[in-house]
Amino acid sequence: MRRYEPIVAIDVASEKEALALMDTLKDSGEANHDMPILKIGMELYYGVGQEMVKQAKARGFRIFLDLKLYDIPNTVRRAMAAIGRLGVDFTTIHAAGGSEMLKAGLEGLRQGAQEAHVEPAQLLAITQLTSIDEQILHEQQHVDLSLIESVQNYARLADECGLAGVVCSAQEIAAIREVTRDDFLCVTPGIRPAHYQKDDQKRIVTPFQAHQLGSNAIVVGRPITQSADPVAAYQTIRREFIG
Repeated sequence: MRRYEPIVAIDVASEKEALALMDTLKDSGEANHDMPILKIGMELYYGVGQEMVKQAKARGFRIFLDLKLYDIPNTVRRAMAAIGRLGVDFTTIHAAGGSEMLKAGLEGLRQGAQEAHVEPAQLLAITQLTSIDEQILHEQQHVDLSLIESVQNYARLADECGLAGVVCSAQEIAAIREVTRDDFLCVTPGIRPAHYQKDDQKRIVTPFQAHQLGSNAIVVGRPITQSADPVAAYQTIRREFIG
């Protein structure tokens, strides 16, 4: 099974904070390939823009651009073409948008990458956010399926549409593997080291549990970025996950 380096969520509001974290984490790997993958999400991207992607790439980082696209197919296609031209390594789209939207996103991503002469990003579908639990699913989303059935349904749809994988809780990996191809990626947020507070996450596991459950990559934010020593925190989490 392929395992990627831990993905560190740079969820900060300002360019100054982001660059400081990038510079701190730049030498966190024992070798260049041990460096974390950086997740640039909505807060940073909408606040600062594409410059953050360029700055991270200039420092040698691989990029997970997590914008969770969800709109009509044509809009998603055009937006994904713009993302494709950035040369990022991973990006995201909501599976709830349906097959036409997923296929349009994949098409746009490949088109943009081809125009920029770069490798297309691996497109990951969002199943159910790790802040969602059974109560929210039933009482607010009015979904009759169980949470795990909903996740399986979205994962199967993403696989059928040709996406690389999904973003999911590590607790759901076994169920997803039952309905998807062998090389389908499961990227798992909701990672908290033992004894660390849950924050706003509900479906959480430790890095070692994510390893045992078969995660291809883990996404970790505050336990690293808010640590007194982010490099040491990253290296500890990496050892626990990679083995």
